[in-house]
Amino acid sequence: MRPVALQRKNALFAGHELGAENWAAITSLVETCKLNDVNPTAYLTDIFPQLVSRADGERIDDLFPANWAKARAEQIATELANAA
Repeated sequence: MRPVALQRKNALFAGHELGAENWAAITSLVETCKLNDVNPTAYLTDIFPQLVSRADGERIDDLFPANWAKARAEQIATELANAA
């Protein structure tokens, strides 16, 4: 993914305050994924359905990019062990 240039007046064109907040949240998630060597597309594709299916007030710590990457690595290792 191409890096996002932050604060080059692009936030001025969000169209609405809520749109700007949503843009900031998604940009923050994508950049956090990059810092943790996580593919942002795979991460967002996996966690959005999980967020929708969770109950209100349920913890989401396991969906943070670093925690998600660890859990995903463990899941892949388990699948490989079971396949062998």
